[in-house]
Amino acid sequence: MEKKAFTRGWMVAVAATLLVVSLFFATGCSKDEASSKGSGKTLYLYNWTYYTPESVIEKFEKEYGVKVVLDYFASNEDMFAKLKAGGSGYDIVFPSQDYTSIMMAEKMLLPIDKSKIPNLQYISPLVLGKATYDPDMSWSVPYFMGASGIAVNKTKVADYARDWSIFADKKLAGRMSMLDDMREVMGDALAHLGYSVNSTDDAELAAAQKLVNEKWKPNLVKFDAEGFAKSFSTGEFWVVHGYAEAVFEELEENRWDEVDFFLPPEGGPMYLDSMVIPKGARNIELAHQFIDFIHRPEIYAEFLDRFHFPASVHTKAAELMTVEPFYQGEDLANYELKNDVGADLEKYNEIWQTIRYVN
Repeated sequence: MEKKAFTRGWMVAVAATLLVVSLFFATGCSKDEASSKGSGKTLYLYNWTYYTPESVIEKFEKEYGVKVVLDYFASNEDMFAKLKAGGSGYDIVFPSQDYTSIMMAEKMLLPIDKSKIPNLQYISPLVLGKATYDPDMSWSVPYFMGASGIAVNKTKVADYARDWSIFADKKLAGRMSMLDDMREVMGDALAHLGYSVNSTDDAELAAAQKLVNEKWKPNLVKFDAEGFAKSFSTGEFWVVHGYAEAVFEELEENRWDEVDFFLPPEGGPMYLDSMVIPKGARNIELAHQFIDFIHRPEIYAEFLDRFHFPASVHTKAAELMTVEPFYQGEDLANYELKNDVGADLEKYNEIWQTIRYVN
């Protein structure tokens, strides 16, 4: 994924430019004219690609008289490595739950001053109940909580189970895919069997391994985390495990009625991305203002509308949404966040080898 450069030389160039601008205002503009141009501050964000509506950024810039610079990362691992290497300079970063927890433990974050974010009143009890690593929002503020699910092409499939057992349906063999993601697939199997998606119990993991290898995998074309949505849109796959926004993005809106997208009721793994302020942030006050701005009900509704997300994080935004979300926040009730399982991750790795790489 292309990322914008953020180098010391770039900062020097910006500083020089600001110096010239300030001299211009000092000699050629009145104080009123200068103030009308804004504060001259810049807020630096580090977020996932396609996760921040341009319209929201533009409104924040206009209201606060500032500039927002947005850099992107493709994975939590990339983000974490950059920050650990000292490549920060960011005022707000958007990690997922496991990395939020790690960054808290490694003391990489500044505390959240909740007195400066009155819109925290709209954060839902559901999401705070899931965020056991920081339920009081001392170090992080939830941004969005969601999960992968199943999309079915209703023009091709008429009779099917609306749960994870759909992948055991031999009638659909050769027309289905699941995500190429160890914790997602194993988490689905564990949840279907009634276990925690974070289980480290050997017997439970073995049962999940058996289910995937003997019941689900024989019916799959492949494990696919990149092209599943396009393959679904072309009719190559009739049933796919993946993310709603990816599936519908590949389809013309007049075809959306062809799709039954659902989150299996037995639960599964989910994700919770948050806004955190890393140590080294220069614009702490502005960072708090941005977090509060995002959770302003009409602004958060605009964010949800852009991606057809459910109001899983916000108690007020649903009332202001103008589009129908692809699934509802209530659908996440039985879903679990994927926790860091520590050294037991090796158990998952060994099992995944037998699933992903052994015929």
